[in-house]
Amino acid sequence: MSKLIRIGTRDSELALWQAKTVQQQLEHLGHKTQLVPVKSTGDIVLDKPIYELGITGVFTKTLDIAMLNEEIDIAVHSLKDVPTLLPKGIVQAAVLKRGNVRDCLVFKKNEEFLSQRDAVIATGSLRRRAQWLNRYPTHTMVGLRGNVNSRLQKLEDSNWNGAIFAAAGLGRLDMKPEESFNLEWMIPAPAQGAIMITALESDEETRAICAEINHGDTETATSIEREFLNRLEGGCSAPIGALAFVKEEEVHFQGVLLSLDGSKKIEIQRTVPLGKHQELAQFCADYIIERGGKRLMDNLKKSSQGVNVYSTKTLTDDQKQLFNDVIVSESSDFIKISLNRMTPKVLRPMPKNVIITSKNAVEALLTNFSAEELKFENIYCVGRRTKRLVERKIGKVKHTENNSKALAKYLVDYIEGTEVTYFCSDIRLDELPTILNENNIEVTEVTAYETKYDSVKIKDTIKAVMFYSPSTVQSYKQENDDDIIAFCIGETTAKEASRHFEDVRVAKVPTVESVIELVNEHYV
Repeated sequence: MSKLIRIGTRDSELALWQAKTVQQQLEHLGHKTQLVPVKSTGDIVLDKPIYELGITGVFTKTLDIAMLNEEIDIAVHSLKDVPTLLPKGIVQAAVLKRGNVRDCLVFKKNEEFLSQRDAVIATGSLRRRAQWLNRYPTHTMVGLRGNVNSRLQKLEDSNWNGAIFAAAGLGRLDMKPEESFNLEWMIPAPAQGAIMITALESDEETRAICAEINHGDTETATSIEREFLNRLEGGCSAPIGALAFVKEEEVHFQGVLLSLDGSKKIEIQRTVPLGKHQELAQFCADYIIERGGKRLMDNLKKSSQGVNVYSTKTLTDDQKQLFNDVIVSESSDFIKISLNRMTPKVLRPMPKNVIITSKNAVEALLTNFSAEELKFENIYCVGRRTKRLVERKIGKVKHTENNSKALAKYLVDYIEGTEVTYFCSDIRLDELPTILNENNIEVTEVTAYETKYDSVKIKDTIKAVMFYSPSTVQSYKQENDDDIIAFCIGETTAKEASRHFEDVRVAKVPTVESVIELVNEHYV
């Protein structure tokens, strides 16, 4: 009696399609088979990107265990999901002829966003994210997980411009929308589009059966790609692309390594004769490493260690360099600014006394009026940087203080007259105008810009957050809890932070650099 081959597979629609393809090929050759679906961690945990799950072989581990327990004879995988080092006792038994290797952009409405500064693209892949940002650095990337059906539905229900999929997956399920095209410029994941079969190393009979459906050229190409990946020590947590193919007795190879934000890219292309390709992966990996790849990989490893501190304002590269080496930082803008339109009547009559507490107010004024139109007699500011900007763009500043409360107290004693115009945000502290009003100084408030909350949910492992205004604290609270250390840029921000957090630290001077120094003092 011939052997019954139990085929282990994930139970997603795409995984089952792949397993059934293997089943059909084996049964066509006269072998008896049985499908054994199991659910993987990667299918169960859909609220986190793959690179955050912290598991090697997130889509393969459950099948590996089933095979080692002899519950299945073979396992069918998307080869790009399989770790480059297989568990002891398990080997690659076959690779089927490769499908479409490309990534595919599915878009909504039209493709005009590709030439525009602002667009939102969804993907759960660091590689796709980094390559997209390298090509379109001003676009915004959002995470996307789930099976093909759910990801297409999320795109349909969202305000995103598009989402990136593996073309092979869409094609195999006959789900490629008309509003889509392949990204020929994007280097795919190593072994993308290939289906792999694993078996127990000790099961010689099953391995011999699988060898009957192995495709040699696909095995050659994917082996080179996966060796390249392994030599760069990458996985789901590194933006690495690789593509090899055999054509006219030659092996062609493309490889790329990028920084997470896509700003740095190191790539290589090389062609060698078939039969002399054994050193191709090592040569290409060494080429990448020697041209800055080692530093890039070191930075990627550092970022994968976990984030010590999160900044509620996007940090510049120079600011990131100020952190001690033991600190890993992450940042995004928790506040979005929208400048308001102001009519000429704001300047009629020309205000004598003006309060400007932020650079956003300066930008709003200069967006609406020329510097020649802003003939303020007395300008009062909060912050040295705001003062410098005002004096560079508008005119001489009469007096500045580090915070709005101190400025209000100064004005109570020294203001010329009893009226002041305050160019402020729609979300502003009551403290300054309240103090002035209580001391019979009339405040005319002009909403120069609007502040919008844009909070993100940070990882539970982050226990320190940097804040730069009461609004960043309020925005943070919309998505996150209180169990953190709050590093604050000044007393006003610290006052708001004290309403929510037990441990609040205040920088010596109100600058981002001073907040970073405060963080360094805590962790080192």
